[in-house]
Amino acid sequence: MKIFDCFKEKSTGATIRRQRKLSLSEYRGAVSWSKYLVSSGGEIKVGSEERWSADMSQLLIGSKFATGRHSRIYHGRYKGREVAIKLMSQPEEDPALAAALEQQFTSEVALLFRLHHPNIITLVAACKKPPVFCIITEYMAGGSLRKYLHNHEPHSLPHSLVLKLALDIARGMSYLHSQGIIHRDLKSENILVGEDLSVKVADFGISCLESQCGSGKGFTSTHRWMAPEMIKEKIHTRKVDVYSFGIVLWELLTALIPFHDMTPEQAAYAVAHKNARPALPASCPLAFSHLMSRCWATNPDKRLQFYEIVAMLESYQESLEVDPTFFLSFKPVQQKNLLNCFVGCKPYHITKYIYIYIYILFCCFCHPPLSLSA
Repeated sequence: MKIFDCFKEKSTGATIRRQRKLSLSEYRGAVSWSKYLVSSGGEIKVGSEERWSADMSQLLIGSKFATGRHSRIYHGRYKGREVAIKLMSQPEEDPALAAALEQQFTSEVALLFRLHHPNIITLVAACKKPPVFCIITEYMAGGSLRKYLHNHEPHSLPHSLVLKLALDIARGMSYLHSQGIIHRDLKSENILVGEDLSVKVADFGISCLESQCGSGKGFTSTHRWMAPEMIKEKIHTRKVDVYSFGIVLWELLTALIPFHDMTPEQAAYAVAHKNARPALPASCPLAFSHLMSRCWATNPDKRLQFYEIVAMLESYQESLEVDPTFFLSFKPVQQKNLLNCFVGCKPYHITKYIYIYIYILFCCFCHPPLSLSA
């Protein structure tokens, strides 16, 4: 783990600086970011309680492993625990952007603090003392799902592993939606992989409470994973995450980047105006293609809920354990019930049918059957 001059490590009561020669590019990077890294700590307040405050003297920052538009993510240790450290920079020359980033930081930490699930990344601590914006989370040694897939040949993941990873993601997202939260940027880069191939949903920088999300006007996400209604800047619901999950499932099956032969803008236009979706490989099992089509339907109302996706994937998993050839023999079942008969009917038609149904039941139970001998 490399330590820059501006990083401090606390050891046996004394402050020690570890030194090594830096390349010119490393030196410039360290100097430009040093103002965000050197801090005596900070407070984030919820009401009158300091609930997430990080003791920066206990934080050891090591190598950078990811870079965002306004953030960098480092591997490090906090109070002896291996962690990931997300540092956000506030541009001094753009007060409006600086304020937006501060709001994004506060929102992300507030959401992470309330979430507790095996498939959601865990918040360890945070520090907010401008210009320091630091979020410390558990470290996932496998890196992002995108990185994991990049290291595999296309179409090479066993279907059993695709199923396992997809189920972990769906469980995390089902929990997230049960808390009334929309992720809004679900993609392979924001899903982290552990050494045991467990996966956790991460990066809640643009997430929101469903009751407060509103329209997508002026909203920026990642075009290749965005639902059509978000691309068109319409009012959106939790179903945008279901659409994105469909794209992630396609990634798991192919190990490719969706719409890899298009620019992000071209992909967004094709999805929003031509109803385009990533091409399904010929080897794709019907069980998965059926699920994807129900996740990335153009009409959000026709997309599944995540609890339904979890139930479907669990049934696949159970069937696969009983029959290893399950994916070869799967056929989708169209479930029908009385309510399905009313789908698409006008209200007064539904009322008429209900009255007829009640009348038939009344006749059956209140009148004796006619005697054939009469």
